[in-house]
Order: sequence, then structure tokens, then C-alpha cells
Amino acid sequence: MMTGRLILALSVVMMAACAPSSHILVGTARPAISPDQVRIYSHAPPAFEEVAILSASSNSVFGPGGQRAMDKVIERLKAQAAQLGANGIILEGLTDRETGAIGTGVGSESYSRDSSVGVGVAGSLGIFKKTGKGRAIYVPPG
Repeated sequence: MMTGRLILALSVVMMAACAPSSHILVGTARPAISPDQVRIYSHAPPAFEEVAILSASSNSVFGPGGQRAMDKVIERLKAQAAQLGANGIILEGLTDRETGAIGTGVGSESYSRDSSVGVGVAGSLGIFKKTGKGRAIYVPPG
């Protein structure tokens, strides 16, 4: 019985670990480049062409994920931009939110004619999603 619950819980965690990425093309796509060539901007550069609106996320169990989850989101945004030939991303924000939880509990009791004892233990894990949004851009050389 407990093994079945464990398998179910692990299945839910594995499905939640699939992180979607998406984009909306708003300009002209170019030939794909390496994600290493994509630069992150906090503000728009002086001259650029907008290519797409990007969104990517990373799920983690136990907590919001910290720097590693943020790095994963940035990596996914860069991969999307590179696929569209964009050499830059204007980062528009990163957000965290709890999207679910997995919990379980067990209990036991014992009693006799003169006394009784009950014990219970429970626990849960949060599933958090870090989402990043940005605009894929092409910055002309020069």
C-alpha cells in the first residue's frame, strides 16, 4: 500500500518537473544561433529589432529553487531566442509561486483495558514554479 503511494507521488513529481517554454513571434525570425551567443539585457539597447515574446518556467520540489531554478529559466529563454536567431533578450521579470503540494501521513494506536496510546506522523512537499518572461531581440552588430 505504501509503495503504491510512493510510486504515485513520484509520478506526480516527475510530471510536474516537465517545464514548458513558449514564444509568440512578433517580428522576423533569423537562422538559429548558439544559445551562448544570446545576451541578457535588463534595459533595451539603443538599437534593436523585436523578434518574439518569450516565456519559460522551471518547477522544483522542496522550495522556490533559488539560483539554480533561475539559471534554468534563463537557459530556456536563451535556447528559445537562439532558435529564432535572436541574439538578445530583454528580461521582463522572474516570478515564483507554489503550484501544488504532495503530502502523506501514517498513524498507529494501541490500547489496553487501562490505557491507550496514539501516534501520527505526516509530511508534505511543495511544488514551486519559477517563471521568466522576456522579449527576444536582434541587436545589429556595430
